[in-house]
Amino acid sequence: MKSQISQKKLVYWWQKWLRPSMVRVTVRVVVTICLTIGVLGILGSTAPISNAQVAVNTQLVNSSRHIQNQQPVLKATAPVASVYRSPDCNCCGGWIDHLKAKGFEIKDFSTPDVEAVKQKYNVPDNLTSCHTAIVNGYVIEGHVPAEDIKRLLQEKPNVAGLSVPQMPVGTPGMEIGNQKDPFTVFSFDRKGRVAVFNEYQSS
Repeated sequence: MKSQISQKKLVYWWQKWLRPSMVRVTVRVVVTICLTIGVLGILGSTAPISNAQVAVNTQLVNSSRHIQNQQPVLKATAPVASVYRSPDCNCCGGWIDHLKAKGFEIKDFSTPDVEAVKQKYNVPDNLTSCHTAIVNGYVIEGHVPAEDIKRLLQEKPNVAGLSVPQMPVGTPGMEIGNQKDPFTVFSFDRKGRVAVFNEYQSS
């Protein structure tokens, strides 16, 4: 009977005092070990870097640069010129070659009725030439130099387009030796109002 009472007391003391105390001690030991490992790790990181570590870091940097060099380079989108011209016009082809050399993408449309295109896009009668092009929504009439078209696309003025009336000698596509006539690049709006956009002197 006494032995049974003693066993019950032991179980009681184990559940109430000994087990919680052991748990607390175990937790403290684990926390102490973790803190010690962390401190040692920090101290170890201040040690001099070995040659092996330098080699690994160099390899990682080189790999990163190689990956960056393999990335595709995004190029600026080339302006697209939709050119409407007579199939028998040779100077129009020369102007198209001029635009291609300046980085334009060309969509070439041969049509026997170029006048209908000019009327569709409201090109003033006094500004007409041999071909009509559409570039980013702007009307380009005649032998307008590519530099003026690029300036138009960059500045984005409130105009309908540009024109070089007639076919002056020396304009892109109208080259005849060293001869170059003076000519003017005009801008025009949708109400037919005209202004000087650029002027070229004879050489």
